[in-house]
Amino acid sequence: MQIVREVAQELGFEPHFTLIGMRDPASPTEEASDLQVFDVTSGSLINPRGLWACIRAQDCVIDIGAGDSFAEIYGAKRFTYLCTSKLMTVMADKPLLLAPQTIGPFTSPLYKGLARIALNRAVSVLARDRQSLSAAQSICPGGCNGLATDVAFALPYAPWSGAARARPAIGINVSGLLYRDAQAGVNRFGLDYDYVELTQSLIRKMLDDKGAEVHLIAHVRSPETPEDDDSTVCDEIARQYPDTIKAPHFAGPSEAKSYMSGLDLVVGARMHACIGAFSAGVPVIPIAYSRKFDGLFGTLGYGRLVRAQGMGTDEALGYILGSFDARAEIKQEIADAASRVDSFLSVYRAELRKLFGMIGG
Repeated sequence: MQIVREVAQELGFEPHFTLIGMRDPASPTEEASDLQVFDVTSGSLINPRGLWACIRAQDCVIDIGAGDSFAEIYGAKRFTYLCTSKLMTVMADKPLLLAPQTIGPFTSPLYKGLARIALNRAVSVLARDRQSLSAAQSICPGGCNGLATDVAFALPYAPWSGAARARPAIGINVSGLLYRDAQAGVNRFGLDYDYVELTQSLIRKMLDDKGAEVHLIAHVRSPETPEDDDSTVCDEIARQYPDTIKAPHFAGPSEAKSYMSGLDLVVGARMHACIGAFSAGVPVIPIAYSRKFDGLFGTLGYGRLVRAQGMGTDEALGYILGSFDARAEIKQEIADAASRVDSFLSVYRAELRKLFGMIGG
């Protein structure tokens, strides 16, 4: 929204936003005078006065697909919503811009067919990594496809200004999704590492061998979907390891980024926690569970991550511990890669200018 505001104001007008999404009561929502919120429910998808009426009231729709949800890996329910909102937009003859996001994978003919309609009718499609761009081009080779990067790199924050710490401060962003799956013996993402064992071993090694402060950072707070909630898992781990520090519940993403800016290393299994650390200049090791991690960071020329396939638990642990010792080197690698972020986001800004030119004259 901040990027959109900046481009709109540059062109001489003030935007008004309707934030359309499936809201989680535990997730913070930005409050602003130029913002109203439309909560999508199952009923609103079929009620003519619901989502359809909301979309028809807009001048354009900028659809970010929850960043990574325009794909089939999260199941039919989420894909149905993501596709329905796009198809309603084109049916209402409203300009649709797909903001930088992961696109695909799509393997099912049904998913591919529905995705093709949305991609073909959008005025612009921006992938946030080369793999997604390739997926979009393979489904819709004649579409207006471009390469940008994740908008969260531009998230404002207040750099940490506290006193110097006596010990290195390591943030571990624990994914409730991966942790609960591993506890249940489920491996829906085909991981070569055991996420619970990796997390537990990493905490012990950081506390005992490296003498570090270990900060447990929850990214997803979702009491209504406990199988995806990071916070309750962090609570359990904090009770198991009382020497760890449980990060507070943040009022919003900027506060989380500000907190992480004071850490010496972040190991994260949620991509936007990793983006927050990276864009604050903090050495970060993403623990990937899908191609979106490698695609996003690889597009920026940053290859420090534990991939979903190719590393067992012991190898992944050794890699992270080695990264702890190489923090200064990684910090420089991040600075080099961060210089590419602005050029990729400029692609998004250019497409927004075109969009606003279409609707505003």
